[in-house]
Amino acid sequence: MKTLFRFFLAAALCGTALAGCTQAPAPSAVPSFDDIVASRRSIRQYDPAVKLTQDEVKTIIATSQEAPSWANVQPARYYAVMTEENLSAVKELVGPGNARNVADAPVLIVTTFVKGTSGFFRGNPANEIGDGWGAYDTGLAHAYLILKAREMGYDTLIMGMRDSDKLRSTLGIPDTEEVMAVISVGKRVSDPERPSRKPLEQVLVFK
Repeated sequence: MKTLFRFFLAAALCGTALAGCTQAPAPSAVPSFDDIVASRRSIRQYDPAVKLTQDEVKTIIATSQEAPSWANVQPARYYAVMTEENLSAVKELVGPGNARNVADAPVLIVTTFVKGTSGFFRGNPANEIGDGWGAYDTGLAHAYLILKAREMGYDTLIMGMRDSDKLRSTLGIPDTEEVMAVISVGKRVSDPERPSRKPLEQVLVFK
């Protein structure tokens, strides 16, 4: 009788242990950096039903601020366009083709950089690139921006075709800033194919 009792007790304990194991929550799948980079696309059609909140935009921009810049001057500035009135106005300033591409994008971020800061020392250009360093640093910030958006499940399109003068007037951008790009942010409606990349030996030289 004692042997039988011990058998059932052991079986019960084993079952409890197994049940505990099977009930443990499975770890959530977190995309790696390579996954994020590989899935990023320049998206030209957005889901009109998916909107972003201001807090989400703040998260994206806060990440872009982590990008390196000349002497950490952080020259990039961001104008997040989210109201229907301003979205309609800005969409008319990126050219007809781009306007069609971002017709349903819920957010347009106009980026600028403060002139005479990045690439300058005591008010003078540090080398022949001059304010080109402002564009360079803002481009780095763009990279962080679009990858953070992708990590959050959103997609982007960086547009260089834009009417900078009218953007400046519409959004109240000061003359001390150079208009760089307009970046759409939203949710893709389909997965476009990955464009081919040049062979590594065409772009990389070891010396």
